[in-house]
Amino acid sequence: MTRLTAGSLLQPIFAGLLAAIVGFASTFAVVLQGLRSAGATPAQAASGLLALCVVQGVIGISLSLRWRQPISIVWSTSGVALLIGTGTPAGGFPVAVGAFLAAGMLVVVAGLWGRFGRLVAAIPAGLAGAMLAGILLELCLAPMQAVAKLPALAFPIVVAWALAWRFLRAWAVPIAVFMTAIMVGWATEMPVLTDIAPRPIFVWPAFTPLALLGLALPIFVVTMASQNVPGLAVLRSNGYRIKVGPTFVAAGLGSLVVAPFGGHALNLSAITASLCAGPDAHPEPAQRYVASVMSGATYIVLGLGAGFASAFIAASPPLLIEAVAGLALLGSFGAALSGALNSGPERMPVIVTFVVTASGVTFFGIGAAFWGLVAGGILLALNTTGRTARA
Repeated sequence: MTRLTAGSLLQPIFAGLLAAIVGFASTFAVVLQGLRSAGATPAQAASGLLALCVVQGVIGISLSLRWRQPISIVWSTSGVALLIGTGTPAGGFPVAVGAFLAAGMLVVVAGLWGRFGRLVAAIPAGLAGAMLAGILLELCLAPMQAVAKLPALAFPIVVAWALAWRFLRAWAVPIAVFMTAIMVGWATEMPVLTDIAPRPIFVWPAFTPLALLGLALPIFVVTMASQNVPGLAVLRSNGYRIKVGPTFVAAGLGSLVVAPFGGHALNLSAITASLCAGPDAHPEPAQRYVASVMSGATYIVLGLGAGFASAFIAASPPLLIEAVAGLALLGSFGAALSGALNSGPERMPVIVTFVVTASGVTFFGIGAAFWGLVAGGILLALNTTGRTARA
């Protein structure tokens, strides 16, 4: 094992810095838009972003130093995309906060109770992917809708994203966000920002059965299936065997901490995890934990800009922000849809899950994400029962 020197520290430090900046710049608009869609005020959304940044940074640093492994904890991008698709629950943001707490508790239970964790893992990946793709579909259509309705503002953003995707792929979404800032500043009158320091705002949670079924359960499923499980896969593909139960418990407890302050959910990093766990972070795998430590520290610092970010989002045309969020989530949509459609005999249940979720239907006050999973699960059970009977 090689020892870290001042020279060898530069590589993992830069890798961690890059992972945090790209992760934040790529999806902070999605987080703020999702919290606003769930009923948060701009100040509450800024509080949620601040809480997420600080707590995920602290947990990531703690786990990385404890086990000397590159464990990155980030916010659930798929979970916040679900908030955008679901909208404000009956009862407003306090009900959403109650759902955040319930989803975090389910993650803790999955980490503590092995049987429950295995039961969650037994949910077919195709159904979970189809549910996520159905949630993301409308949001991923927003860029073209914005081009049609706001061509002077949206077209330069889409072109900037496309060119960056071709030549600087990792920076495609941050460049699109930067172009959005330019277009908004050019076309709208930004408010004078005199007090943009983010402040934690406590929100008393409210619990309703409808929100637990229609919001908490889908957040838990998509967070586990589309981020925690892929995050484990990234670490394992780079030779790391982390302690799964304690890691899930830490992420779940972190979710419980951020929820009353407006944060939705925390999980293992799946998108930027390879920047910290891969060979680009350091030739020696045992030294790559420095990258995730640096990433966590950078997130804490970036959280201080949550107030400015929230004010910027609030002053921007909503469709333009949805367009940027859609560009940021195209990769997640493609991965979810590809995984869903490559599910073999589960193809029809997967399609039903996708169609029902994308329809946006609501029954008994419960949103489409839950009913999509139920419809696909019933069809899958019928298909499995039929094959068993024939055998």
